[in-house]
Amino acid sequence: MATPLQHRPLREVVTDEIRRMITDGEIAAGERLVEDRLAEQLGVSRNPVREAIRSLEATGLVEVVPRRGAYVTVVDLDDMAQLQEMRQVIDRWVVQAAAERHDTSDIDRLDTCIREGRVASESGDAVRASEMHREFHLAIEAASKNPYASIAMAPLRQRTEMVFTSNTATRAAVSWGEHQGIRDAIASRDGVLAAQRIEEHIRNAFEAFATARIEAAGATAATGDGVTVGPATTPLGVARTA
Repeated sequence: MATPLQHRPLREVVTDEIRRMITDGEIAAGERLVEDRLAEQLGVSRNPVREAIRSLEATGLVEVVPRRGAYVTVVDLDDMAQLQEMRQVIDRWVVQAAAERHDTSDIDRLDTCIREGRVASESGDAVRASEMHREFHLAIEAASKNPYASIAMAPLRQRTEMVFTSNTATRAAVSWGEHQGIRDAIASRDGVLAAQRIEEHIRNAFEAFATARIEAAGATAATGDGVTVGPATTPLGVARTA
């Protein structure tokens, strides 16, 4: 792990290092994350590794299977396209409700998420940026004043958080600009504009994600490190992201 990061809490350093190992392909898609092995490799105890895995689960990069352990998430682009369709439908309703029903505290919460998310992205803290992205969408759901909004979104959110996490390096500035636009539409109580902007945000994020996966698969095939596959039907691991 890089020396300049040592002043940060050990949990954050370990989280960032495991995330890098996943996104750089050192830990493959579908591979189990063994706490003892990672602790030995990183020169730390199991506790910060366990905490790191919990943090990465929230970003969508890691999936924890009961009684089996934690694994690097495997992504299927067909599956992600179907999730995109569902998110667009539900998110459109949620932002429209938020635009109509929000109060000042809801806007303050959105502002905090954007501000802290931008700082995290600019400093290279992808995990913190992902946390703020998740918190931003949770804040919109809360602003809808319908408790079932979060219940409906929960299973979709877990599968789609990896999209933002994987796009952090290439879309961070653009993505937070899109979040600002969504926030502004909600604050002005323009539900139609808010719905349009969140639909564009979801579409742009998924398109960037799919493009990166297809390019990664092509690079792998070109170097002979993998089998040439069809981009839409073959599982492509987040761990193959460059």
